[in-house]
Amino acid sequence: MVNIEEKLTTLLVVKRNGKKVEFDGSKIALAIKKGFDSVTDEEPEYDSKDIQKVYQSVINRIDQEFINCGAEKIKIETIQDLIEDELKANKYDDVYKSFSEYRERRNQSRQMFSDEKQLHKFIKAIESLGLKSAHEEDAKRENANVDGDTAMGTMLQYGSTVSKEFAKSYLIKPKFAEAHDNGVIHIHDMDFLPMGTTTCTQIDISKLFKGGFSTGHGHLREPQDIMSYGALAAIAIQSNQNDQHGGQSIPAFDHYLAPGVLKTFRKQFKQIIYDYLDYAGFSDFINMDKIVKEIDKLETIEFDINIFEPFYKDNDNIKRIFEMGYEKATQKTNRITYQAMEAFIHNLNTMHSRAGAQVPFSSINFGTDTSKEGRMIIKNYLLATDSGLGKNETPIFPISIFKVKEGINYNPKDPNYDLFKLACQVSAKRLFPNFSFIDAPFNLSSYKAGNFDSEVAYMGCRTRVLANAVDPEKAITPGRGNLSFTSINLPRIGIKHGIINNDKADMKAFYEELEEVLDLVRDQLIERFEFQCSKRVYNFPFLLGQGVYIDSEKLKPGDKIKKVLKHGTLSIGFIGLAETLKALTGKHHGESEETQKLGLKIIKFMRDKCDEYTKAYNLNFTLLATPAEGLSGRFTNIDKAIYGNIKGITDKEYYTNSFHVPVHYNISLAKKIGLEAPYHAFTNAGHITYVELDGDTTDNVEAFEKVVRMMKESGIGYGAINHPVDRDPVCGFTGVIGDQCPGCGRNESDGVKFERIRRITGYLVGTVNRFNNSKRAEERDRVKHSL
Repeated sequence: MVNIEEKLTTLLVVKRNGKKVEFDGSKIALAIKKGFDSVTDEEPEYDSKDIQKVYQSVINRIDQEFINCGAEKIKIETIQDLIEDELKANKYDDVYKSFSEYRERRNQSRQMFSDEKQLHKFIKAIESLGLKSAHEEDAKRENANVDGDTAMGTMLQYGSTVSKEFAKSYLIKPKFAEAHDNGVIHIHDMDFLPMGTTTCTQIDISKLFKGGFSTGHGHLREPQDIMSYGALAAIAIQSNQNDQHGGQSIPAFDHYLAPGVLKTFRKQFKQIIYDYLDYAGFSDFINMDKIVKEIDKLETIEFDINIFEPFYKDNDNIKRIFEMGYEKATQKTNRITYQAMEAFIHNLNTMHSRAGAQVPFSSINFGTDTSKEGRMIIKNYLLATDSGLGKNETPIFPISIFKVKEGINYNPKDPNYDLFKLACQVSAKRLFPNFSFIDAPFNLSSYKAGNFDSEVAYMGCRTRVLANAVDPEKAITPGRGNLSFTSINLPRIGIKHGIINNDKADMKAFYEELEEVLDLVRDQLIERFEFQCSKRVYNFPFLLGQGVYIDSEKLKPGDKIKKVLKHGTLSIGFIGLAETLKALTGKHHGESEETQKLGLKIIKFMRDKCDEYTKAYNLNFTLLATPAEGLSGRFTNIDKAIYGNIKGITDKEYYTNSFHVPVHYNISLAKKIGLEAPYHAFTNAGHITYVELDGDTTDNVEAFEKVVRMMKESGIGYGAINHPVDRDPVCGFTGVIGDQCPGCGRNESDGVKFERIRRITGYLVGTVNRFNNSKRAEERDRVKHSL
């Protein structure tokens, strides 16, 4: 072998640019090694012997076919062809496939940067970032939580632009990139594709709290009071967001933080009892160490004070000290818990992640813990939300989701019914919490009474993860999330095959093309999944290194991650069902019962295909009612350029969100909820139904609650009531403003123009024209009567 390598030193290698360099066998060996390393099997099948086997075969062929024939040079492409030949000849089929695909992607990348038209497009995109404000129309971004006018926000957008072009040119098959660019599909978060990140996770923070955790810059001890619990919960969300490109959620916030309340109570109770005994002169006669040990045994703050009878026996004064100590410790614990919840909300609206360009996309689910500790968490979180931020602004994060369940909080005799009422009151003022419904049949099927891990939890934006075809025993929400999702431009298919361009709708052709696009998205999601699985634990030091993702605590830093990522979901989304139906039949589902039946048939067809893919590939393919409003505008702009202005379809700025009835269509709340509810059962990757209330809901909480109940009884899985609130742009006060701002005393006659704030997605707010007081009264009355 040595003699052959010595002979090869006389050979020159011709690179693609024509430059000639000396032959270096180690580079061939390294290329072969990378080919073997790229195979994403869960357990390594190959070792250095396999690499050497292929390397020696390639070297021998170069010797026989070039050196022995008197050749003085060899092209680098020829060497790569020989590597592929020998991989195939030695039956390393998986390595051959990976190596060959890598070469193809590299060729695509070179073509992209050598093609003048493509290069011009890329440079133009970069230039636009430096020349335009983030508020300008052309500078709209997919991630609306990034402030593109800041230095870090602009930097992030530069990186995003380069990363997208790199992904399209180097990592994605041309057919997927072309479908994306042409507006057939939309590959979400493409700028993160080269990093192999996943979308989101429902974080089981109880696992992190136990024994503490590390953020990579130091280890945090296990929290010992509710203040620390709240602080570490915020840090966990912030840290995990740096390992993913989507949002972060806590699925059982009340259950997870309840132990922090108990620890705080124990601490307060011990100190107060000691102080009272000492002040009354009893400390010398009672063994405080034994009292401390007894208090440390408490498993709840709700207990019979007579368990301390051995310490006070027949002394009524000492007994009174224990009774007063309990009351005082409970009051102090409650006050500290409120402060912890207030700090948690403030932290998540101020602390930044991802290079300092944005606050974390955060959500929390709560409402089902009936213990005294859990109830204290729920109540104080809602009260802190009601109080708002420093200038009374409505906090956008975390998106809070109140979990509604019969027997727990829905009916007057349920233990947490008072907290459900409070949730409605707070949401009527602050937009949040939203409401999820465990009793919806598709959510209830996994529910096990007494096991909060079996309760469904949502991301604020609507993402839902529950069933698990890979391992039905792990069909839970905590520790899992969406891996990636890609959305289909449904109206495009409707326009092509509907009555807009034909005498009558060609439904056969419609379903055939829809199936083709679904298959395309399936293949694209699998391609991205395999790339994600090629990463290792050390690439995601918090998400996987700290055991946040399900089963990841079993992995070592250098392990590949397919065995844990397979528990996540690959989601196919859709936009604009209303416009699709309009294109097919001339009416959307709010206008016709027959069209509603067609809409359900189309979405069922898509769900059935996802279920088919799940069985065929043993991966969790799910159907998503896509949440991205920015995407619906992108599709509309492209389709408008192709088909022109089509009334009711492309003659607006955006397609209607997922399966929603168009927001401006005049329809009763009950009918809108009734029409949208059946789609929730089909969209197992996530869904939400909004209803719009334009009146002052703080004056009519009963009506607000009635809408929530209407959602629950209709089979909605996740819902929100959209209503506007007022905001003073000068002092920041957010709430109900009449002629005068309660925050600073200014009024509109002073030249201050108050804004009307309205939620436009699950986690964003925007301004709309503010009603005057007479209009507000009219709208309030209209809401009362429309119910």
